[in-house]
Amino acid sequence: MKLTHAPLRLSIGAFFLNSGLSKRSLEGQAAEAMHGMAVGAVPQLRQLDPARFAKLLSRSEIALGAALLTPFAPSFLVGLGLAAFGAGLMQLYLKTPGLREPRSLKPTQAGIPIAKDVWLVGAGLTLVLDSLTHRRLRS
Repeated sequence: MKLTHAPLRLSIGAFFLNSGLSKRSLEGQAAEAMHGMAVGAVPQLRQLDPARFAKLLSRSEIALGAALLTPFAPSFLVGLGLAAFGAGLMQLYLKTPGLREPRSLKPTQAGIPIAKDVWLVGAGLTLVLDSLTHRRLRS
């Protein structure tokens, strides 16, 4: 890990780790609500029951957070993971009714908490692109 990646990886990694740990015990209505929103964006997730979905989401956030916090995990790979996770949230934002103003990308008040996650895509792509650029310069 490059020293310049450390602030980005530490801050986002800690956030993801905390988020994943807080979802470990999601059950009942909370798991159903989260699952229902995800199914609206990715209908294939309907195959998972809500409790299983919540556990998988929790574990994926914990894994991504831990990878970001691990100095020897390649920035290229954790950047890909972060960009993919952020892209999933952007899909949720774009496909969930009521999160955007009609015929616009501008978020409604309800959409702001998810629309702001576009930074995850940007941060992930920054890690990926910087890793690719760094490799070319060394060659």
